[in-house]
Amino acid sequence: MNPLNKIIVDKETSFNPIWVMRQAGRYLPEFRKIRKENTNFINLCLNEKLASEITLQPLRRFDLDAAIIFSDILILPYGLGQKVAFEKNFGPRLGELNLNEVANVNEIEFTEKIHRVYKAIKKVSSDPILNNKNTIGFVGAPWTLLVYMLNQQSPKKNLKKDFFEDELLINRALLVIEKFLKIHIKNQIENGANIIQIFDSWAGLLGEKYIPNYIYTPTLNLVNYVRSLNVPVICFPREIKNYKEFCDIVEPDAISIDYNVDPKKILRDIKIPIQGGLDPKILLTDKETLKKEASKYLDIFRNHPYIFNLGHGVLPQTDPNMFDYLVKTVKNF
Repeated sequence: MNPLNKIIVDKETSFNPIWVMRQAGRYLPEFRKIRKENTNFINLCLNEKLASEITLQPLRRFDLDAAIIFSDILILPYGLGQKVAFEKNFGPRLGELNLNEVANVNEIEFTEKIHRVYKAIKKVSSDPILNNKNTIGFVGAPWTLLVYMLNQQSPKKNLKKDFFEDELLINRALLVIEKFLKIHIKNQIENGANIIQIFDSWAGLLGEKYIPNYIYTPTLNLVNYVRSLNVPVICFPREIKNYKEFCDIVEPDAISIDYNVDPKKILRDIKIPIQGGLDPKILLTDKETLKKEASKYLDIFRNHPYIFNLGHGVLPQTDPNMFDYLVKTVKNF
């Protein structure tokens, strides 16, 4: 059984596997070289040769227990025909959402448009370096994708004032998103992904009254779907106020926590396997601080099934030597 499955399925506590969000990418010089020559980010994600190479780069350097496919949650709106572009110093910019057009896309058209993502997963999962390791596929949660598709940019730059006005549009959009997320998940699993992570990057934006309809219900539907395919599912509802309630209702196989969460409180509240927590900025400090902070998480979760990870993605300015030191700290704990 692969390392993450031992923790998630068997509830093993004798070791802590490690993988890290955004481990494939921007902090590695070998990635930056590829990125410099491939300025269109979506095209890079859809180049199975390069996407699989980027996915495997960190595993060639570090003793990690899983690969996470180099892709993006916005591959889904792109596959549905919405314009998606990544602008330097701005982030993603999406075209106007024509829901009638999007709703008329069929499974074959959608799969055909982004099939190279699945080819990259197949390539990665069959690579000898992944022997006895996990291949992680992922999707954005329905709410987070809805935010990008309606807002047309990151809500860091503000959510449109009239965002919640058209409830019918929101509910219709969520149904379409959920339908195609299931197709996207199935395709990833059929091509070798043996764990799925659901990223709800903007879960923390919602007021309490909206959470049941926009987070709990659609995410629960996805979790149940992944489970029906006999693959474990990890949820990352970043900055949600009530992790316990999320776990009680959505019932993922494991929960990934962000760095604003008190790990001791999580340990008291949550019985399922836990992942993550360390602030990525700790990797920008020194080895002594890094060891102390990483050991804190390892110590707190010593008797609980725990996958070591960060509370968000690796920062671009991270020194690969510090990353290597983190992996060795976890392995030697």
